[in-house]
Amino acid sequence: MPALDEAMLRGALPPLEGELRLPGLSAPVEVLRDTYGIPHLRAAGSGDAWFALGVVHAQDRLFQMELTRRRALGRAAEWLGPAAAEADILVRRLGMEVACRRDYAALGEAARTMLESYAAGVNAFLASGAPLPVEYALLEARPEPWEGWHSIAVMRRLGLLMGSVWFKLWRAAALPVVGAEGIARLRYDDGGADFLCIPPGQEASRHKADLSALAPAIRALLESLGLPGDETGGGSNNWAVGPARSRTGRPVLAGDPHRMFEMPNMYAQHHVACDSFDMIGLTVPGVPGFPHFAQNGRVAYCVTHAFMDIHDVFLERFEEGGARVMHAGEWTPARRREETIAVRGEGTRRFEVVETPNGPVIAGDAGRGTALSLRSVQFAETDLSFDCLPRMTGAGSVEGLFEATRGWGLIDHNLVAADTAGSIGHLVRARVPRRTRESGWLPMPGWTGEHNWRGWISHDDMPRVIDPAEGLIVTANNRVVADDHPDYLCTDCHPPYRAVRILERLRAKPDFGAEDAGAIHGDTLSPNALLLRDRMTAMTPLKGEAEALRARLLAWDGHMEAGAMEPTGYVALRRALTRILAERSGLAETGAHPWLAVAPGVAPMNQLWWALPNLLRRDDASLLGGWSWEDAIGAALHEAAATPAQAWGEAHRPRFAHPLSALFPEAAPLLEPRALPIGGDNDTVLANGLLAAAGPAAGYGALARYVFDVGDWDKSRWAVFHGVSGQPGSPHYADQHTDWAATRMVPMLYTWDAVRSDARSVQVLRP
Repeated sequence: MPALDEAMLRGALPPLEGELRLPGLSAPVEVLRDTYGIPHLRAAGSGDAWFALGVVHAQDRLFQMELTRRRALGRAAEWLGPAAAEADILVRRLGMEVACRRDYAALGEAARTMLESYAAGVNAFLASGAPLPVEYALLEARPEPWEGWHSIAVMRRLGLLMGSVWFKLWRAAALPVVGAEGIARLRYDDGGADFLCIPPGQEASRHKADLSALAPAIRALLESLGLPGDETGGGSNNWAVGPARSRTGRPVLAGDPHRMFEMPNMYAQHHVACDSFDMIGLTVPGVPGFPHFAQNGRVAYCVTHAFMDIHDVFLERFEEGGARVMHAGEWTPARRREETIAVRGEGTRRFEVVETPNGPVIAGDAGRGTALSLRSVQFAETDLSFDCLPRMTGAGSVEGLFEATRGWGLIDHNLVAADTAGSIGHLVRARVPRRTRESGWLPMPGWTGEHNWRGWISHDDMPRVIDPAEGLIVTANNRVVADDHPDYLCTDCHPPYRAVRILERLRAKPDFGAEDAGAIHGDTLSPNALLLRDRMTAMTPLKGEAEALRARLLAWDGHMEAGAMEPTGYVALRRALTRILAERSGLAETGAHPWLAVAPGVAPMNQLWWALPNLLRRDDASLLGGWSWEDAIGAALHEAAATPAQAWGEAHRPRFAHPLSALFPEAAPLLEPRALPIGGDNDTVLANGLLAAAGPAAGYGALARYVFDVGDWDKSRWAVFHGVSGQPGSPHYADQHTDWAATRMVPMLYTWDAVRSDARSVQVLRP
């Protein structure tokens, strides 16, 4: 094919004006696109509305939709080559297709109709003769038709295995290196005391591992590795402001979802209306409805990841050869089958799928006697999350919304909402199995039956609060409730810094308005920069450049501003200190452990980056191999001082990676919009986070920012990190990036008079 150029990009754009005749519609649908290309759809009935959303998603995001579907079903390597093979094999082992088809068959009529209408809209676009996205030309591929159950696969893929499974694998691999007491030190930082979502603003101490209760699991894990069984050795913000604390007397709801940067964005801005609802929010290309962030004229809602423990890992004991597995004290036949995936440039790759009564094997070798299996809420039993989506369109209040989400289980959320009657609320929207707290720490012995699930925590028993006394709700992936909660919910979560800082700023602003949200979104104070600064205060002075760096950091205020030089030095120091911790503890070598190779893998440096602050705060040098923290910080300062001086925004500038850039590097400049310099870090509210193993560049951050002015909806605002379109040739591929980088937002137009006055193009979809 000819080299990719601007003309090819423009030629791949479908027409977005005039009329488009599509079989399957019942009546005309009007599509108005505003200044930023954001589509506003008006249909007569709900079926036509979801059909039209399928059309519009395909116009803007067809390649992304199909690639996400392929990733969900273990077919991405057909396009992306060997780099995608292990992830394909994992989802095949998890039984993604079987689970999605099972769930689709169990849905109620409203959800099935919604999915079928949406799929019909996608397919109508495919048959319309419109140009295909340029990625299809690069791949020399054609799109495949859409089926209703595919949207379940897309949704399941986007939250796949988020949360506890990675912490359990990390601690299991670290156990033989640091011992049972050591793995308790490898949890994420708690900031000194966990800061709770419910009750809002309270603190609590963490539950510590009960080593006697964990002894059987520890012994079994060590024995499985051929080691002595000594069990005693060695991302997202949101907030709600109630009427009494807002400038207007109406609630305000704001936040930002944090994920890895990849082109295109996993979210897109849309407005969908018909005779039964009128909703605006962030959609997921490939999925009808508004699963995470939206308002319907009466209630607005948003989510953060709640870090509920919805994944259990089991150490399985097999007979030699792997034909049978021990379960509940008896040998049981293991289910085994061979599958294949196609890999671009390589041909066919064969692999074995092994399933136990606990779940599929994800790591290890059953044929050699031991392996790890996974039992996850996301796969183990029928899920009816999609039944919630049509119910949510009609919710009229916070209470009504919470009831509409009964049964949601694909991924766990802090669902925060506000309504036009003035209520605000927070519900943990999740399905969580009942089992003992020990399951949260490590893979459990799978052969005893003692760690089986014991039913489900009911929707009515999940943590919730409505209209708290202070009139403020904040969630930022921090601990939801104290560990003395009657049900076991969570072992691992993010540190509380972002939640503490947001609440601090809200309390300082008793007349908060929607226009104030951007300042909180953009807050750059890093408490761990201050922690490390304070640790350096009493150190014996060093020499040369190391002492010069120390002096600069001692005079710094801890704000991770894009234009400042000190944040670059701080991050270089913390990365060096994390590397020293990894090496002197012996944990650097665990990166090669096969249990950490489960796609996408676990990097020890990334895990230790998050554990480091607690060790510093408690002056716990037990993992430093005989060094003190002053020794380690001194060595890290000497290493970091060699880092070239550079403004933080430049060092931290992200790359918006397109999935085809590795295959077609000559096309990358046209596929990847260049990012602007940005501030923030992992611990700031402006959570443009880095991956310690990769370097200082931001690897993840806010995919979108939003603020709902509840009841005066046209004053709501939002922004995404590139633009509404996934088409590289579109003028709306990256037209919101400048505002996003400056933590500004663009209008979220809702009333139809406002939409019409701003419309830049009009297209009518006709039967």
